[in-house]
Amino acid sequence: MLTTVDLNCDMGESFGAYKLGMDEAVIQLISSANVACGFHGGDPDVMNRTVELARSFDVGVGAHPGYPDLNGFGRRFVDMERNEVINMIVYQIGALQAFCNKHKVRLQHVKLHGALANRVDIDEALANYAADAVLAFNPELPVFVNPNSLMHKVLLEKNLYPILEFYADRAYNDDLTLVSRKLTGAVITDPDLAAKRTLKMIADGKVTTITGNEVDINGQTICVHGDTPTALNMISKIRLLLKENGVGISSFKR
Repeated sequence: MLTTVDLNCDMGESFGAYKLGMDEAVIQLISSANVACGFHGGDPDVMNRTVELARSFDVGVGAHPGYPDLNGFGRRFVDMERNEVINMIVYQIGALQAFCNKHKVRLQHVKLHGALANRVDIDEALANYAADAVLAFNPELPVFVNPNSLMHKVLLEKNLYPILEFYADRAYNDDLTLVSRKLTGAVITDPDLAAKRTLKMIADGKVTTITGNEVDINGQTICVHGDTPTALNMISKIRLLLKENGVGISSFKR
């Protein structure tokens, strides 16, 4: 059983006049932030402010690149050529790196967003393109991935650094892919249920899938989505239950 675990959340997804999430409150409860880089959410001012907040609360900063899809929040697949994918990802990581440089904060990791993150687990070509983008930007940069996924395999083949992630607020299929958000039960909104599932994954290395089966799972970082309506309460419940069971919250160590 893990004695410490990283707790991450997607942040900085507001843009212009549109506000998403509860970043100022949530960032005080997590250890790593996945910061939107302007394509599915976020803008220069929001990115700047989010990195400032992360620095204030000693929270690790990660780039959260997604498809250029503001209207669909990056949750729709976009068919792109290899160089387009690489340049799209490098561009977004580079934008966040600039704000990290401005605030003298280390860029800790990369986590792909939405449809891009889901697609690399079933599309080997796209997984290779995404891995090549990280390789081109900084081969030392860890990447959050689903355990035993296609993307996990590709990162290992390229001698990159996967950080295994599990989700408190998403349902799993038997193959440990995430259940499509289009299906009932895909998103877990009950904070108590999410906390119990998280403890089970950490303590027992098991998750109950959407079909009711128990499947082995392991990871180093837990994700709660910041746009889940109950995210703040959920994160608080997770922290409390983990603390009661001797599990601390801390940024991952590679």
